[in-house]
Amino acid sequence: MNPNSNAERPSVSLRLSKAELVLVFITMLWGGTFLLVHNVMTVSGPMFFVGLRFAAAALFVGLVSARALSGLTAIELKAGVLIGASIMLGYGLQTYGLQTISSSQSAFITALYVPFVPLLQWLVLGRRPGLMPSLGIGLAFVGLMLLAGPEGGSLQMSEGEIVTLVSAVAIAAEIILISRYAGKVDVRRVTVVQLATASILSFLMMAPTRETVPDFSWLLLLSALGLGAMSAVIQVAMNWAQKSVSPTRATLIYAGEPVWAGIVGRIAGERLPGIALLGGLLIVIAVIISELKFKRREAQPEALQVSGQAPETGR
Repeated sequence: MNPNSNAERPSVSLRLSKAELVLVFITMLWGGTFLLVHNVMTVSGPMFFVGLRFAAAALFVGLVSARALSGLTAIELKAGVLIGASIMLGYGLQTYGLQTISSSQSAFITALYVPFVPLLQWLVLGRRPGLMPSLGIGLAFVGLMLLAGPEGGSLQMSEGEIVTLVSAVAIAAEIILISRYAGKVDVRRVTVVQLATASILSFLMMAPTRETVPDFSWLLLLSALGLGAMSAVIQVAMNWAQKSVSPTRATLIYAGEPVWAGIVGRIAGERLPGIALLGGLLIVIAVIISELKFKRREAQPEALQVSGQAPETGR
């Protein structure tokens, strides 16, 4: 028997380190935000709320990174504006969709951003996805069809589902942009710029969408401040935790986000049809398959950035 065989054979451990427990807790928080935003849409329009939450996030991160902001470069400003624009589109459209679809549906559809990354790279950059990402894309499409429609399994998607699907494409674009500028910019400065850009663009979008400033609401104010502070804290926690957690392990943890959202939604009274739940499960499997393929290709910077940066500004 080869004495090194145990070291060479991949193993799966159910024990979680402190860093992994932190990532699990973060994922649970993300899952809960879908229901929170869904409820906030009863007192605010989507663009105003997105603008307010990212203004709060920019303020919190800016206070922590104040000393580093003076060194802002032109490429950091460009990167921050481009990423911020994609964030505005991604989370603005996602929030718009939450006005008419359940938080559980929104979470599962939003998770499609992971298999959309290799698809976008193929369509825009000409990089054909490998076998596993292709399988992930196919499973994601089947899962989406089962999840869509009021009865589940319908080939007709509602406006809220279509808008949320487009938001997932925008989030995938955000991931690609982050990977493109990785290593060329200071993360602290770019994070402040992208959050501020997302906030400003969201407020500006209120005019063409004819959205009005809502009346004062404690639910609106506390939710925006809470999500902003949470985004700042989660960014720091992720950077700390993923120093010791492998990208593959982190991916498996992050794939539970729509599952936690479904659990929270069910506790709150949301009920998805059985076939829609099957569709959600296929989407989660597609996420894992797509991401695991990236982790094996360590030579590509996109692989590392997808897992390390995927949700950090949006939640």
